[in-house]
Amino acid sequence: MSRSPTDPVRAEPGRTFEITFDGRPVRALPGQSIAAALWAAGILAWRTTRKSGAPRGAFCGIGSCYDCLATVNGRPNRRACLLRAHPGDAVTTQEGTGHAELAV
Repeated sequence: MSRSPTDPVRAEPGRTFEITFDGRPVRALPGQSIAAALWAAGILAWRTTRKSGAPRGAFCGIGSCYDCLATVNGRPNRRACLLRAHPGDAVTTQEGTGHAELAV
């Protein structure tokens, strides 16, 4: 049975696969969100705020609050609680907006 992109994210039984977080391996289950895989690995923060640099991770878990933004495969501002993990995904800590800040 195939899933549409609007189906809820649910982990499915099966073999685990590997993603990376800041270069270190993290195990994930098929259908598991990136946020859930990071939580399961004990990683609770994967973004820092723009102004204060405060750590952020998943808060609401349903894509409403945007605290879970991460850089995934080089693309910033991806909602980790809604994005399914795929084998080989490279997740990196997102600093601020995720875009290089312009020098003033």
